[in-house]
Order: sequence, then structure tokens, then C-alpha cells
Amino acid sequence: MTTANASDKPAPKARKTTRTTKTPEKTTEKKTTTTKAKKETPQAAKPVDSSPEIITIPSDTTVELGQLAPQMVSLAEIVLPQSQPRRYFDPKAMESLVTSIKREGILQPVLLRLIGNKRELVAGERRYKAAEIAGLTEIPAIIREMSDEQAKEYALAENLQREDLNPVEETEAILDLLALKLKTNWEGVISLLNKLSRVERGQADNNVRQDDRLIVESMFEAIGKISKEAFRVHRLPLLNLPEDILQTLRAGKIEYTKAKEIAKLELEEERKQLLSEAIEFSLSFAEIHKRVLDKSPNPNKINCDRVWKIPTNKQGKRSYGRIPKRRKS
Repeated sequence: MTTANASDKPAPKARKTTRTTKTPEKTTEKKTTTTKAKKETPQAAKPVDSSPEIITIPSDTTVELGQLAPQMVSLAEIVLPQSQPRRYFDPKAMESLVTSIKREGILQPVLLRLIGNKRELVAGERRYKAAEIAGLTEIPAIIREMSDEQAKEYALAENLQREDLNPVEETEAILDLLALKLKTNWEGVISLLNKLSRVERGQADNNVRQDDRLIVESMFEAIGKISKEAFRVHRLPLLNLPEDILQTLRAGKIEYTKAKEIAKLELEEERKQLLSEAIEFSLSFAEIHKRVLDKSPNPNKINCDRVWKIPTNKQGKRSYGRIPKRRKS
């Protein structure tokens, strides 16, 4: 009896030990899964951080700027850079912004960088000019250290993200940004785009540097508005338009398709007259195209009023006249 009771007592103890050993195994499995998840997250984020895409650079810098506290800076201490990507400001939009600043102040700080004892404006020229008109003496700003290339790249990329960007400004901004990344000028960028187009159409050997190709492709992929071929074919010709039409396009007073059609007129007086009429009366593209055709001297143009008609007889059938009979020799 005593032996049977001794053998029965350790049995529940063995069950308790098995239960306790199972529970830590489950907890260790959970810990390992959480550690794996933590390790996997930075690996997925690596390609985003190391990507050389151009438009993602401002988003990275804005994250850094959000960590910096804005401070009030006197307008007298702010200087404008020598070259600004934005050349035109809509007077009505500027007037509306001035009214808003007088009522609510500047809600979004401008971006400045230190150059000696002065603070140079990097982004926010429209807010800066509106603050001057509103009579403010100081505005909120974020100040950070930036090189010349970083400041120019940030200003160009921010300019491209504007909603009211017209085709001429967009074309010039894309060329400036590509020239900055490729370390060349506009002519070098245009030459590279033409070379890439010939290579893709099989009309030239592929002697383009891989780094240059990646910069161009990532640039247009990040912009998302237009492809590099459409930019080459449709946007680059805008830069060859007459100066008066370019100024009108920059002001946003006419669509670029209409401007290109008006530019076909060779006489400056006729071009200016049609340009003013197109703006004043909101002429459609079809009306502009018809007026251009009427005024352009084209010797190969067919006058439809003088086309010879085939004669018909009384029954409405075509009549070619009688065929003369051959004389017998």
C-alpha cells in the first residue's frame, strides 16, 4: 500500500513540470518573432533612404525642417538669391495672400540659410514679398546650413511642386534641375534627351552613361506629370517662341497650344494683334488656327472656290463630250 501511494504522488508533479515547460516555449517564440519584425523594418526602408531620386530630396529635408523650431527674423536681414526659379507672380493671387497675411499672419515659415552675417531666402519668396506689401517687419523662418547646390536644388524642386506652375516655368525648372544633377547646362541636357530618344528608337548606338540615364529616368518618374519624350517633343519647342508670347505664357494668360499656333505668324504686328484678341475674346484653338491659315502666305494652299468641276448633262450624269470618230484614210 505504501509503495502504491508513493508512486501515485510524483505523477501530478510531473504534469506540473510539463505545463511549466510549455509556457516559456511559447513566450520565447513570441519574442523571436517580434525581434525579427524589428530587424526587417529597417531593411525595407533602406532603398527609400538611399534612392537618388530628385523630387524626394525636398521631402527628406522637410522632415528635418519640421524638427527645427521657427524663429522670427527681420525682413531687413533677408536677402534674395541671385537666381530665383520663379519669375512671375499672379497679381490677383498675390493680393489675396496679402489680405490673408494681414488678417491671420504667415502660417508657414520660410526657409533661410546663413551666408556670412546675412540670411538668404531659399524657399518662400511669394510669402516674403506678400509680407513686405502687407507692411510686416519680421516673419517666421527656419534657418539651416545648406550648400549652394543644396539650396538651388531645394528651391527648384519646391517650385516644381506648385499647383499654379505654367508650362514655360515647368520646362525651365526641369531643365535647371536636370542641369544641376548632370553637372551641365541646358544645351547638354537637351543633347542628352535627343540622344536617349535616338537610342530608344534604334537609330543610334547606346553610348549613354548609365548614371546619366538613371538621373533622367528617376527625374521624370518622380515628377509624374510628363514623360521625357513628351517633354522633348512638346515642351522644349516652347523656349523658341517669341519673347512677347513667352511673357504671356509665364503670366498664365493663354494656353501653350494656342501660343504655339500664334507663333507661326511671321509678321510681328499680326502676331501681337492675334495674341491680344485671343486673350481678350477667349478664342478657341480652332478659331486661332483658322486665322493663322488665312494670314499665312502659303503658295501651295488650294483655293477651294476655283476647283474645276466635272460638267454634267441634263440628267445629272457626267458628260465628257462626244468622242470624235476616226477618219478613214
